[in-house]
Amino acid sequence: MSAAQGGCLCGEIRYEVAGQPERVTMCHCRFCQRATGAAYMVQPAFAASEFSLTKGSPKRYDHVSEGSGKKIHINFCNHCGTKLFQTFERFEGAVGLYRGTLDDPNWLEITARNSKHIFLGVAQSDTIIPADTPVYMEHAAQNDGTAVAPMVLDAPRKIADL
Repeated sequence: MSAAQGGCLCGEIRYEVAGQPERVTMCHCRFCQRATGAAYMVQPAFAASEFSLTKGSPKRYDHVSEGSGKKIHINFCNHCGTKLFQTFERFEGAVGLYRGTLDDPNWLEITARNSKHIFLGVAQSDTIIPADTPVYMEHAAQNDGTAVAPMVLDAPRKIADL
């Protein structure tokens, strides 16, 4: 498995991940839209044991999720403001990267088998969702951890057409 590196805009914080992520979530919730300034966040998730800081020490902002009521720990560079990764009260032991902070964002392998789109109920109407990928109108799991059954589209569709 290949490792990948990433970091913030100014270079004060650097990290490394060992191998491809366990899963990749495309989250369309309003929090992720605001946090990224984009239509959705692309977040590869790794086990904490596969993630390491190699330079610097990020600041942390704790945000309480409107959906779960659990804290999301947003780690960012105090100098340039780049959001680098998240850890979660709800998903202990997981680290979710902001994909754009990878030195080579194309290193990330996103397939229908390792990815999903969540919170399509609040997604931006012009967003196109691919076929054959699990999609959810809200989260993929209920607050108690019970899995939610996904929809799988047979063709790409705009959110407005779902």
